[in-house]
Amino acid sequence: MAKHTTYIFSEDAKGQAEFYIQAFGGEILSVMTYGQLPDAKEGLQDKIIHLSMVAGGVPFYLCDSFKPVHPGNAISQSMEFETEAEARDAFDKLAAGGKVTQPLKPEFWGDLFGQLEDKYGIQWMITAKAEQAQS
Repeated sequence: MAKHTTYIFSEDAKGQAEFYIQAFGGEILSVMTYGQLPDAKEGLQDKIIHLSMVAGGVPFYLCDSFKPVHPGNAISQSMEFETEAEARDAFDKLAAGGKVTQPLKPEFWGDLFGQLEDKYGIQWMITAKAEQAQS
């Protein structure tokens, strides 16, 4: 079983989140900046790598994009699986005929994480919770 969340790439993630909260009601649940990463690059400390929010009762994720945002590249579908096996199976099937942009592997924050574009041009982020992800 998976949990689906829309992931929005933004030129101003925090401002966009606040706009949606004002429009729909809700709250920002957590914010992680690039400044919190190991070996953060100069000038990127305040950029948002991950923002979790609820607007209108619906969960969303946002981050600041490093490339120009336009229709087609501003949203990724994020699927969070309960087990590593489910995540790996879905990742492999979605990658068939598509393009892996970040291999599925354990990340510094502890979760299994990977990104790909499927054969239809849809961007996907696949994760498994930290307590389930293994090397």
